[in-house]
Amino acid sequence: QVHLMESGGGSVQVGGSLRLSCTISKDSDKKYAMAWFRQAPGKAREGVASINWPGNQDYYEDSVRGRFTITKDDAKNILALEMNNLRPEDTAIYYCAAADGWYNPIFQAHMYDYWGRGTQVTVSL
Repeated sequence: QVHLMESGGGSVQVGGSLRLSCTISKDSDKKYAMAWFRQAPGKAREGVASINWPGNQDYYEDSVRGRFTITKDDAKNILALEMNNLRPEDTAIYYCAAADGWYNPIFQAHMYDYWGRGTQVTVSL
């Protein structure tokens, strides 16, 4: 069984930075493809960044590429999302997800098996 818990959300001004963390609790050494998704009020959930299970290939949604960085530390069981130059449109609840297979779903949300409860990010002018 895998449990995910996000932390690090908060309120920042435009141009600010935040670092989100997702603590992974699991009962094996298995590595997972993982991703960050977000959902803003009244909008559909969207993929933001993903990383394959070895941790050597990452993917980004167009609007965050160059501003966000996803990293996975399998030794510490932590998935992180470094967010820089934040914009008001980045305001959302951010969720981490893990896929229980030897593939990388990238932003196909239905292919992820485990989800955290989310952490709120608010970017104001």
